Amino acid sequence: MELVFTSSLFQSGEPINIQLASNDLRALEEVATRLKEALATYPGVFEIADSLSDGKEELQIELSPQGHLLGLTRNDIVGQVGEAYRGLQAQRIQRGRDDIRVLVRYPFDERRTISALNEMLITAPNGRLVPLANVAEITPGRGPSQINRIDGYRVLNVTADVDKANTNMIVLMSELTSFVDDLLVKYPSVTYTLEGEQARQAETFGSLGTGILIVLFAIYCMLALPLKSYVQPLLVMSVIPFGFIGAVIGHWIMGVTMTILSVLGLMALTGVVINDSLVLVDFINQRHRTGGESLYSAVKRAGVVRFRPVMLTSLTTFIGLTPLLMDQSSSAQFLVPMAISLGFGILFATMITLVLVPTNMLIADDIERFFRRRAAGIRNAVTSS
Repeated sequence: MELVFTSSLFQSGEPINIQLASNDLRALEEVATRLKEALATYPGVFEIADSLSDGKEELQIELSPQGHLLGLTRNDIVGQVGEAYRGLQAQRIQRGRDDIRVLVRYPFDERRTISALNEMLITAPNGRLVPLANVAEITPGRGPSQINRIDGYRVLNVTADVDKANTNMIVLMSELTSFVDDLLVKYPSVTYTLEGEQARQAETFGSLGTGILIVLFAIYCMLALPLKSYVQPLLVMSVIPFGFIGAVIGHWIMGVTMTILSVLGLMALTGVVINDSLVLVDFINQRHRTGGESLYSAVKRAGVVRFRPVMLTSLTTFIGLTPLLMDQSSSAQFLVPMAISLGFGILFATMITLVLVPTNMLIADDIERFFRRRAAGIRNAVTSS
C-alpha cells in the first residue's frame, strides 16, 4: 500500500524520472536497484520508486533440462497451462445479438492446489504426455502488475521527488547522469533516457532557442528600417546579453532558482532592454547626421541629455515590478522568476547601456573610417599605376 501527497503550482512531470530500456529484465532490475540506492544517498531526494514496485505474487514456470531434451519451450508449457486454467475456446454460438463462447478447462478441484498443477499432463512435440513437474520448475515470485514496452524494448522507470528549496537540480541531475553512464558500462544491453520534468524542460528549451533566434531577427529587421543602417541595429542589440547577465544576478540575489518561467522572462526582456539603447542611438544620429555635429561631440551630449529619461524608464519598470518581487503569497510565486528576469535584467542593462552604446558607436565609426582609408589607398595605388 502506498500513500503519496504532492502539492505544486506547476508541474510538468516527476522531478526525477529515468527510463531504462532493455530486453534483459534481470539487467533492468539490477540497474534500477543500483540507481535507487544512489538516489537514497541524497538528503533532498525522497519518494524513490520504480515501475516494478507494485508487482503481484505469482508462480513462475521455468523450463527444466528434461523439458529441453523433449523439444519443449517455455512458451509451449505456459500456453498449455493457460489453456487448462483460463480455458480454451471450443465453440462460438450466436444467439440473437449475443455471442456465446464455450470454454473448456480443468475442473475447479484440479485448479486449486500447486500439487495438482505439478501433476498436470503436458503434451510434448512427439505426442507424449508428461507431468509438468518433470519438464518444468515452478517457483513462487513477484511479477509486474503491467508490462511496458517502447519500440519493442522492455522499459522500467525509476522516479523520485526532490526538495527543490534545498537542492540544486542542475548539480543533482549532472551527478546522476554521470553515475548512470558509468553504471551502464557494465550493462551494455541497457539504455536510458530522461523523462518527466527533465524531458519537458529539454523540449521547452529547444523550442525557446528557435523562438529567440526568430525574435532577434525580427527585432533586427524592425530596427534596420528606421535607422537606415545594417550596423547600428547590432549596436542597439549589443545590450541584450547584459540583460541576461542581470537576470542571472537577480536570481542569485533573490535566492530563486532559474526555471522555465525565468527563460520566458528573458524573452520578454529581449524586447525591453533595447528601448534605452535606441533612445541614445537615435539622439546621436539626430545630432550627427541632421545637426552636422561631430560624432564624438554627439556621443558626449547623448550621455548627458538622455541620462534622465533612460534612468527613469528603467527605474519605473523595476519599481513597478517590486510589489510582485516582494510578494510571499503562494499565488504570486508562479510569476516571481519571470519578474526577476525582467526587473533585474533591465536595471543592469541600463547601467551598461549608458557606457556601452556610445563606446560602440565610436568604435564602429573608427572601423568604418579605417576601411574607407584602405579603400581610398587602394584606389589611389591603382590610379597611379
